[in-house]
Amino acid sequence: MDFGVVLQTDPPASRVVDLARQAENHGFDYAWTFDSHLLWQEPFVIYSAMLAATRRITVGPMVTNPATRDWTVLASLFATLNDMYGNRTVCGIGRGDSAVRTLNGRPSNLATLRDAVEVIRELGNSRPATVGERTVQFPWSKGSALDVWIAAYGPKALALTGEVGDGFILQLADPDIAAWMIKAVRDSAEAAGRDPDAITFCVAAPAYTGDGSAPAARAHMREQCRWFGGMVGNHVADIVARYGTDSAIPQALTDYVRDREGYDYNEHGRAGNSHTAFVPDEIVERFCLLGSPHEHVEKLQALRELGVDQFALYLQHDNKDDTLRTYGERVIPAMREPVVASA
Repeated sequence: MDFGVVLQTDPPASRVVDLARQAENHGFDYAWTFDSHLLWQEPFVIYSAMLAATRRITVGPMVTNPATRDWTVLASLFATLNDMYGNRTVCGIGRGDSAVRTLNGRPSNLATLRDAVEVIRELGNSRPATVGERTVQFPWSKGSALDVWIAAYGPKALALTGEVGDGFILQLADPDIAAWMIKAVRDSAEAAGRDPDAITFCVAAPAYTGDGSAPAARAHMREQCRWFGGMVGNHVADIVARYGTDSAIPQALTDYVRDREGYDYNEHGRAGNSHTAFVPDEIVERFCLLGSPHEHVEKLQALRELGVDQFALYLQHDNKDDTLRTYGERVIPAMREPVVASA
């Protein structure tokens, strides 16, 4: 299993670069960032500094979108970074959440997302792409390699991911829900004539390490990560509005948003978010990884058995450095020990 870290590009940018450097030193393989230009600093500027400060880590957005970003500019950014630093970028993309909603916009439809994936991937791999009625190609790009991973929750988005995605990003770490969604993507890939094993499956969720046996300490961990249930709730609310609560979507994913009363994007992705009181403790525990290294390893092993190839941990809490260190010293080494087949 690979490991990634998800950062917010809060100033100073040097802190983001330092966390990426720490992550690489602790054995992480990917450094992702949010991509919401009104809320945080421009990530593609910072990617260049992150890549310059590291040697092997891959960087990219978790996730960008086809509404606020021109597709050809996105592809050019990735291809340029690959030319400068080697092929060390990845494109995570979805329909759009905070980047579009802070502008009173709406997420892109799935047809637009499909077209964007095609254009970004072709141009990002030094190949021609059809944009409108024109065929375009970067004459300066030679040998660029770019995978496009799609973030999805709803049935149609999961189907699209299986049809065209190089990877699937699931932003929650509940094994039961992950099993259903991974199966949906794999089934879609197979129906489209693709090899499901060629798709990379990435689970992303907050991880907070520490002694979770004491009730007060455990409660603090949950409060620091409760924002994540609110963020996921934005997407779930859209799914419920479209499909209702009696669809094939796991009930555990839809039930908890019933008491949701709105969301302030000025607090998006931040610990202490005042609009996440509706998120129960059970959901925080199910969606996130909390507690001792053993607890983290146990849950990660369950996810790996489902076919998860990467765990990307969100660090939006008050224990960033210690969590990175604990993963580097305890969790990642444990997950990279050979798996012994049972008799």
